[in-house]
Amino acid sequence: MFEGGPVATRTLHVALVGNPNAGKTSVFNALTGARQKVGNYPGVTVERCWGEVELDGRRIRLVDVPGLYSMNPESEDEAVAVQAIRGEVRGEPEPDVIVFVMDGSNLERNLYLFSEVVQLGKPMVVALTMTDLVRKEGHRIRIGRLSEELGVPVVPVVAHKKIGVRRLLQRVQQAPAVGYPLPKESWPSIAARYDWAHRVAAEVLGAAHRGLRRRTTDRLDRWLTHRAVGLLVFFVIFYLVFQSIYTLSQPLMDAIGAGFDWLGAWLGDLFAPVPALRSLLVDGVLAGVGTVLTFLPQILILFFFIGVLEGSGYLARAAFMMDRLLSWCGLNGRAFIPLLSSFACAVPGILATRVMPDRKSRLATMLIAPLMSCSARLPTYMLVIGAVVEPRFGPLWAGAALFGMHLVGLAFAVPIGWLLNRKVLRGRSLPFMMELPPYQMPKWRDVGLAMYLKARTFVQTAGTIIVAMSVVVWALLYFPRSEETVRRLEAEHAALGAQGVSREAFLESGLVQQSYLGRMGSGLERVFGLAGFDWRLSTALLASFPAREVAVSTLGVIFNLGGEVDGESKDLRRALAEARRPDGAPLLTPAVAASFMVFMALCCQCMATLATVRKETGSWRWPVFLFAYMTLLAYGASVAVYQVASRLIG
Repeated sequence: MFEGGPVATRTLHVALVGNPNAGKTSVFNALTGARQKVGNYPGVTVERCWGEVELDGRRIRLVDVPGLYSMNPESEDEAVAVQAIRGEVRGEPEPDVIVFVMDGSNLERNLYLFSEVVQLGKPMVVALTMTDLVRKEGHRIRIGRLSEELGVPVVPVVAHKKIGVRRLLQRVQQAPAVGYPLPKESWPSIAARYDWAHRVAAEVLGAAHRGLRRRTTDRLDRWLTHRAVGLLVFFVIFYLVFQSIYTLSQPLMDAIGAGFDWLGAWLGDLFAPVPALRSLLVDGVLAGVGTVLTFLPQILILFFFIGVLEGSGYLARAAFMMDRLLSWCGLNGRAFIPLLSSFACAVPGILATRVMPDRKSRLATMLIAPLMSCSARLPTYMLVIGAVVEPRFGPLWAGAALFGMHLVGLAFAVPIGWLLNRKVLRGRSLPFMMELPPYQMPKWRDVGLAMYLKARTFVQTAGTIIVAMSVVVWALLYFPRSEETVRRLEAEHAALGAQGVSREAFLESGLVQQSYLGRMGSGLERVFGLAGFDWRLSTALLASFPAREVAVSTLGVIFNLGGEVDGESKDLRRALAEARRPDGAPLLTPAVAASFMVFMALCCQCMATLATVRKETGSWRWPVFLFAYMTLLAYGASVAVYQVASRLIG
């Protein structure tokens, strides 16, 4: 089959190239299955997928190149795609073979890019997709004639049914040994390329080549992209998506949390004779792993819906409609999906920025997505509103306060997005160009595979950082700890006559105050005092860096109630309402409550979010910038709220 030499024995490097929405990812999934790896190209934020397959003892390495329309790139994705095709990406081997994935129902447009790629002179094979849908329209593509016109082998592929996949691999394997000459066609101008593409499409499809698969799509688009009806349908669909992420994930997250609670109790009993090791395993390592796995239901559900909407063709329409609303502040229409997802959790929201076409839009969206009020903030809102707002102003105002807190981040996000685009990123705004594919049933195998790969990537990358940071925060809360301190606290507990507080809860509260983190909270009391916080509230904010939910359990420890409390704990609400400062003034006034919740709403107290940004950008620069600007924003806003509210409502 092969003409000897090293070409026949070494790994064959293959690049999959094609227009967006030509079916390239489906072909790649059919060829590689779950044997994929995902990461960024060296030095850039553009994602690459690669995988290996073996055929007749020959190893074939395939790379899924970002989709592009022309070899004259406009965006970062397209620039990297062109470099990958030419073999100019640092650390990436030059492709031995190019598999050009061509949409059989859109031949004329796909042929333009083909005319540019074929002039590189590399061995090529065309994977012709959508042929089954062409047949459903009652038309037929003359495959042999198309191969003659292109001068390369053409293999019809129905990827989700695995039709033509093995034959495609065989053709790829043969390509370097056979070789193909440069095309006889010459294209002196862009117009000449389009004329050639029109002629070839008409030759192999006849007069049907312009009207394939558009009748049903056009009828649906008349309503689904309508300025009024289309927006209404859009908001209904994404409201259901958002509600599903929030409601469907909660039982799964609760089950995972319960499982880790049981495992923590078991490990706690097992290592009870060694308190330091017990605390490290339960409160450090296990808590970090639990944080990672608790995010998985939301990530899986989010990417299920994104896969379904993208596979059906609706996602492109949604981005098209949202571009009208978001373009004025420099954001892209696709930004709506990550921002909406971030109301459930910023982690899957940031991962969802992969649907965006260029680096500037992707970065800007990542940097404002954490401002959306995620579900992790809800326990703190419920605790503070239940302790202050509801007893003083009633349930109606309590509900209004909860709703208002979900709008705080959104109110800041739009002007900050404008500021980031104009003053920080300063990238060139690209015209919003997107393929509007025909409506069709999603490829369920592709949806499932995308869910699996996204979850695996999150656990392997962001997960390691989260666990490491959990151990760091545990150490700051646990140390220093000495027998002398424990004996002193036990004496204080005995002198107080318990007063309804258990020895363990009293000791835990005292040790937290004496810890490095507690001392940091006390040291920052003067700074946070401008926002109305004392050392207890300051320590809760510091401890909540790994995950915002930790603020509630930390307050439970500080107020001698243990760390098992939640946002609806009546005892903790009562303790906060009755807490006093050294001068006898109430700790949690309405002004302090508002200030505390605003800080929680605007500060990036979530290392999972920062770890995900680090993974997605390939640099610590952007998560550091994100944490810095959101912390300063939260501090400034909370100080302003407290100073104004304390004069108005006390």
